[in-house]
Amino acid sequence: MSRDRFRAEIAAARALLQAHGLDAPAGTGVPAVPLPGLLAQCRALVHDSAAQPPAPVRTLHHFACTGGTLIGRCLGALPNVRLLSEVDPLSTLGDTGKERFFPSDLPSLARAGTRPPGPEVLEEVFLAGLSVLQTDCRRQGLDLVLRDHAHSHFCTGPAIPERPGLREIVGRAHPVRSAVTVRHPFESWLSLLDRGWLHFAPATVAQYALRYHAFLDHHAGLEILRYEDFLADPEGGVQRLCALLELAYDPGFRLVLPAIRLSGDSGRRGDRIAPRPRRAHSPEQIEAALAAPAFTDLLDRLGYTLER
Repeated sequence: MSRDRFRAEIAAARALLQAHGLDAPAGTGVPAVPLPGLLAQCRALVHDSAAQPPAPVRTLHHFACTGGTLIGRCLGALPNVRLLSEVDPLSTLGDTGKERFFPSDLPSLARAGTRPPGPEVLEEVFLAGLSVLQTDCRRQGLDLVLRDHAHSHFCTGPAIPERPGLREIVGRAHPVRSAVTVRHPFESWLSLLDRGWLHFAPATVAQYALRYHAFLDHHAGLEILRYEDFLADPEGGVQRLCALLELAYDPGFRLVLPAIRLSGDSGRRGDRIAPRPRRAHSPEQIEAALAAPAFTDLLDRLGYTLER
């Protein structure tokens, strides 16, 4: 709104008050205490808003096929949450396809173009866009949540690349609040096999466990929530995540959940939050998992067991 239009609307409002005899205090014999001018009040509000600490960006981290999409949908169903799904500024997972078509994705366009920039520039491009989103969130009273695509970082290629993850990149420009969610590793391993998402080599359960350990090491110090516990008490799980991420909890999230759809929703779909039977598997798959020290160590680390 222009200054002239603002003044015109104030003048019109004052004229309306005068027409109804409301522009001056009733005669009480007591001198009226002048109220601060409207513009002064607006300036004070702007000053108070600018003095507040910057709002954090929230990040949610998990492996593929661990229930992260459902948990993300629950968070996305909360009032005033803007959730972006499957975020990894330095992911190259989609760059190897024959149809490299991403007209609205500036970092991918830069990587696919002539004389592609290095990772430092790609990080800056991502952070520039993130700052615009965060400013818009603050203007609208929204909380920004980024759901990490950790599969790109830890489960792609012959080796885990030495590079920063989503949390480190975001933390260079914004305060961050983060949480990690996990699922029984044998369940997620079976799901990976079923989906054909074995983007690492060698594609063995032992290698999967080693990469899971690396993921946990990378996010050491963050609280870990188990998917199975979330299914047993969804309201309690969302409340705990809200406390960790500094989000406002609303028990009505389950009513909104059917309307929330995210990328990465590739598992056993449905809006029912309840345990599902384990996928079909062979005794040999269990034996291979139990024969891998890295996998049994992973079970112990996360508090799971696997019976023959």
